[in-house]
Amino acid sequence: MVAALAGLDDHRLAERLATLAGERLVDLRTTAVAESWDTTDLKDAGDRAAHVLLTGLLARLRPGDAVLSEEGADDPARLDADRVWIVDPLDGTREFGEPPRDDWAVHVALWERGAGAPGEVGDLTAGAVAQAALGETWSTADVPVPPPYDAGVPRLVVSRSRPPAVSDVVAGAIGARLVPMGSAGAKVMAVVRGVADVYVHAGGQYEWDSAAPVAVARAAGLHTSRIDGSPLRYNAADVYLPDLVVCRTELADAVLAAIAAG
Repeated sequence: MVAALAGLDDHRLAERLATLAGERLVDLRTTAVAESWDTTDLKDAGDRAAHVLLTGLLARLRPGDAVLSEEGADDPARLDADRVWIVDPLDGTREFGEPPRDDWAVHVALWERGAGAPGEVGDLTAGAVAQAALGETWSTADVPVPPPYDAGVPRLVVSRSRPPAVSDVVAGAIGARLVPMGSAGAKVMAVVRGVADVYVHAGGQYEWDSAAPVAVARAAGLHTSRIDGSPLRYNAADVYLPDLVVCRTELADAVLAAIAAG
């Protein structure tokens, strides 16, 4: 496997790593269903298996890079690193543990020092989101092209378990229909795919929840920001990044105005 991945550029490597971890998770879930595993055991095994696969391959393929993973200990040395892989081995663990749900994902992103707008320490430069249960990976290697905007009733994708109050504010302001869904990655990809038009979150996320989805959404030409319109910044000392907006550019002004007024 390592030989087949050697020589890939960062965009393609992110894509392949997310895809491989997703395939590993599909195989694991198939076994769990056949053997009637406990749901908690399945979720724990999924988090662990994807983390070990991703961090193990990155250690061999990009040995000089730092890694920030939801399932690993945070090494503060990453703050001085020039390249940091930000990964969520299994985003939407709850949904993964509820076969046959497909709204879970694997996130792989790369942050590089010196990238981004002038004055920024660094920024995301590559990313991939694999929704293996759909057999799809969206990445900056083959940038997805969202379908043409349909100026009908906007579709606002929200958490199926904990929709934030800001979702109702935005929905009321722009006349949106709510679309419940799991994983943050699945929600952002819903906007990329044209299944939804807006994703607004407030109230708790971390860098690994949004890094890869934001990298893909940006490359696809979508609006991405904090809910106050400020830039999303990664590889910070505090990895808590509690809110974001990902939406069609045609709706960005209205969405941000609704949040500010709400």
